[in-house]
Amino acid sequence: MSTAFMKEESAETAAETVLPDRPISPHPNLVTEAGLKALEFQLQEARKAYETASAIEDINERRRQTAIPLRDARYFAERLRTAEVIATPTSTEIVAFGSKVTFSREDGRVQTYRIVGEDEADPKAGSISYVSPVARLLMGKRVGDVMSLGNNELEITAIE
Repeated sequence: MSTAFMKEESAETAAETVLPDRPISPHPNLVTEAGLKALEFQLQEARKAYETASAIEDINERRRQTAIPLRDARYFAERLRTAEVIATPTSTEIVAFGSKVTFSREDGRVQTYRIVGEDEADPKAGSISYVSPVARLLMGKRVGDVMSLGNNELEITAIE
């Protein structure tokens, strides 16, 4: 019988379905309480996707469909293992992890961001990572402080 009709998989095909791990940041894995819950949810979703893909009968297709959820599950499990929950700041005097900061730019734009962990950062939704250049510049500052970011100046107008 020709091997073209066999369901056995070659070593080359198997190697194609093993994805490299997602890169893990070298920075401490600081998270808000909401960020921790989001990581738990994402791990749960990756495990569900893996279980669903594991039910596929065709071995080649099963390996292809399980590759991404398996990689994601490893990533989120590691991020949960190393997560350090930082409580919401009680003071609005100084910008800290978890603070919501409003600042104005020289060009008149006013922006507001909450400083959060790397995995929960979403600038379009109003949150930035604590390791981002803007967040690092803002941390430890007070309302009225003016900082330089490249050729731009930022002035903190509110801290929540």
